[in-house]
Amino acid sequence: MEIKSSTKYFAELIGTFSLVLFGCGAAVVAGVSASGPAGLGLLGISFAFGLAVVVMAYAIGGISGCHINPAITVAMLTAGKIKSGEAVGYIVSQFIGATLAAGVLYLLQSGSPGWELGEYALGSNGWGEGYGGGYNITSAFLAEAVFTFLFLFVIFGTTSKWGNGTMAGLAIGVTLVLVHMVCIPITGTSVNPARSFGPALFAGGKALQQLWLFIVAPLVGGIAAAIVWRVLEKKP
Repeated sequence: MEIKSSTKYFAELIGTFSLVLFGCGAAVVAGVSASGPAGLGLLGISFAFGLAVVVMAYAIGGISGCHINPAITVAMLTAGKIKSGEAVGYIVSQFIGATLAAGVLYLLQSGSPGWELGEYALGSNGWGEGYGGGYNITSAFLAEAVFTFLFLFVIFGTTSKWGNGTMAGLAIGVTLVLVHMVCIPITGTSVNPARSFGPALFAGGKALQQLWLFIVAPLVGGIAAAIVWRVLEKKP
């Protein structure tokens, strides 16, 4: 039975909402600040994002493919695996889901005594002095582009005719854990424009000013992965 586009869009909204709320929620509520990991620590935050992808992959993968990330949707469009009209619906739904999750996180945090909306609040991504390890813009862009490329390469591989579809969700989630383990000190880890958009919209300031990088770099990495995978698929 064919699944309605509206059902796919709603699944993408819920999936992205869950990713941002679980991942950024773990970082903000249970343990990371703009100056570095605390509480849960880097490993805990990494697993929060990765496990969120795993559970959503098995929850909505059969409905929408569980993109929950505009970089994935654009990469799939580049690879010819989704139509342009549906891709637009996916991306709009992903941005709405991420924004709603950031809003819920804002309401949760506002209930904490003495809490104030900081410069990189709600798990916002960033770079430079005052953020994480203080890495510069070149390192930030390179990290986001390269690790998005690797993330998408795993996605294409595990969901291809050569991959093991039943294990795809787990492999993709574990890959995201690995990505976060390296990138958190550099950018807080985005590899997902919607994940960056929601928190930055509420945080404003530098988080919003630097948002462009977390849109452009993941898209560059995702498109590059799609092009490379199309070349591999054509090889005998």
